[in-house]
Amino acid sequence: MIVLDEKNRVFTLHTCATTYQMKADSHQVLLHTYYGPRVGNGDLSYLIRHADRGFSPNPSEAGRDRTYSLDTLPQEYATCGVGDFRIPSLEVEPADGSLLSDLRYRGVRRVPGKYALPGLPAFFGGDRWETLIVTLEDAASRVEVELLYGVLEDRDLITRAARITNRGDQTVYLHRADSLCLDFCQGEMDFITFDGCHVMERCMNRTRLRAGIQSVGSVRGTSSHHHNPFVILCQREAGEDYGTCYGAALLYSGNFAISAERTQMENNRLTMGLHPYHFRYALAPGESFTTPEAAMVCSIQGFGQMSRQFHRAIRENLIRAPRAGERRPVLVNHWEATEFHFDADKLVEIAGAAAALGTELFVLDDGWFGKRDSDYSGLGDWQVNQQKLPGGLGALAERIQALGMQFGLWVEPEMVSEDSDLYRAHPDWALGVPGRSRTLGRSQLVLDFSRREVREHIYRDLQKVLDSAEITYIKWDMNRSLTDVWSAALPPERQGEVFHRYVLGLYEMLEWLHRDYPEILIEGCSGGGGRFDAGMLYYTPQIWCSDNTDAIDRLRIQYGTSFCYPVGTMGAHVSAVPNAQTGRIVPMETRGVVAMCGTFGYEMDLRKCTGTERKIAARQIRTYKARWRLIQEGDYYRLTDPFGDGPYTAWQHVSEDRREALVSVVMGAVHAAQPFLALRLKGLDPQRSYRINGSRERYPGDALMNAGYPLPMPMGDYQSLQLYLEAK
Repeated sequence: MIVLDEKNRVFTLHTCATTYQMKADSHQVLLHTYYGPRVGNGDLSYLIRHADRGFSPNPSEAGRDRTYSLDTLPQEYATCGVGDFRIPSLEVEPADGSLLSDLRYRGVRRVPGKYALPGLPAFFGGDRWETLIVTLEDAASRVEVELLYGVLEDRDLITRAARITNRGDQTVYLHRADSLCLDFCQGEMDFITFDGCHVMERCMNRTRLRAGIQSVGSVRGTSSHHHNPFVILCQREAGEDYGTCYGAALLYSGNFAISAERTQMENNRLTMGLHPYHFRYALAPGESFTTPEAAMVCSIQGFGQMSRQFHRAIRENLIRAPRAGERRPVLVNHWEATEFHFDADKLVEIAGAAAALGTELFVLDDGWFGKRDSDYSGLGDWQVNQQKLPGGLGALAERIQALGMQFGLWVEPEMVSEDSDLYRAHPDWALGVPGRSRTLGRSQLVLDFSRREVREHIYRDLQKVLDSAEITYIKWDMNRSLTDVWSAALPPERQGEVFHRYVLGLYEMLEWLHRDYPEILIEGCSGGGGRFDAGMLYYTPQIWCSDNTDAIDRLRIQYGTSFCYPVGTMGAHVSAVPNAQTGRIVPMETRGVVAMCGTFGYEMDLRKCTGTERKIAARQIRTYKARWRLIQEGDYYRLTDPFGDGPYTAWQHVSEDRREALVSVVMGAVHAAQPFLALRLKGLDPQRSYRINGSRERYPGDALMNAGYPLPMPMGDYQSLQLYLEAK
């Protein structure tokens, strides 16, 4: 709900549990007054402190009032170079080269429904949304900024973006254009980020917000394995089930920067948006630039409630999944079984073994096209290798379908090999500066997706492939960071646009796929989790969570991912042991329990399984098919922290009506004289009793949540169990 007090210029956004408020003051500065637990509609600007701080300058309108300074006031979209020395929201270079921006309030309007961001991912949802548009202007440069706010009341979700328009008669250049600026009056807060590296992504990192600036970001051209575009600011005492916390996610898949600054006033500023590295975007007179969307959830019941609100909103109002409401097929991918070394007969054998156990989708991975017998050649030549696959994809797909399985395909459209027909014909289509040697990653170069003719050529090739067989699934991979970022299609003064134009080009191509092949399920991938962000989820409803398939490492990776992203978005498979990344041997049962907290599938050669392992796999598949709706659409509860010192990791899925729950537990390394353990559950109905795994005995919901459920004594490392609870 949006409440406008236009007389006093106070604008209030209400969700079910939270309130967000701003006010245009007497000097036309748009101040941020409050974001937190829901309160009434009164003017909360009394919370803002005014003080004369030395070396905090005062605008001319303030006269002799030295307590009025942009350097100390909380703002909705911070200015640059005119008195506020904190992180700015906007940096504009007008014709005079001054890099100043002094934004003042010009107007407000409320719009039913949700604003749109053409060419960019955004939450949707029709009449469940309301939009607030606040207009600011820098009078000297005639740059106008429209601040866009979307309110999804029942999910406690507020989204933000900015539309920047050049109303002047000379070209200006953007050097910085943030999506979110959020000032907090309270001082003592923690900053939580989700960091890591390839094969160990999104590990939770919590630090005390200290004086100065703490930041994470990416200049790799993708959101990256190393820092995720989702962060949390929270009270020091906040935990999984208590305390106030603020989650913020950027819907963007390229370079980003997120900064938290603790200021001289002992309050805090959070900013989020495009990374200013190598960003210089020209706006001719009349042209506009739209920032990516940022999404915020404030929870007064800790991280768990924040996560569940994000999960619901992403599932219902961001992901555009084909066959929505249906179970996604259990898949098998042959990569770890064969790598590049396969032929059609071997693939059909692998698929046959998988189909006998109940898998439903066979995914043909890298190596099916061009001269692709290693990762040194072939990328960009999207024609079937007839030596490996005589008769093409159509013939292979028919053999797979005869087994009762669907057929899926791996592609990497953004890349090109130097040893490829495409590169020999169009070397300028790869990013790279003339006269300089090019940097390779995984022995490949990056195609310039900022150029429409490049995208159109690749898309036409992909269309021929997709039209040649009945393909129901695509794994869209991207296996290197962007370097040598220079486009032959842009003049020198506009090379600072290439990073962003590349991402827009990627989004456009994915949109073409949605338009022309609406029934194909697309799974995103970038060396696993290198582009796992809310922006990609708008186009790819699931993303390969990590190239690390070790079940024990995955406990941490999937735990960190769950703070923002629903389990149904996490590509998670059972792989062979000893694990390729760690050499660890984990029981088949446990590998299945961990993979079941995701999209579920197998990344192994099921022909080589023992009879016992095949029975286990068949049982896992039956369990997943029976419980998929509870897992994918139920409320998710983190019961333990795998980064802690506890003896086990546990999580829980609960149906919306709280009549069903699935509890999963993975034990760590076993030691002698293990203590007796009881696991406290969450989210149950305290007034109901539950049967566990079909037993006759009933357990009161309040007892299970407060006293717990006794866990069996494990014998052997990394044992696991699942408890299915059903209210009677």
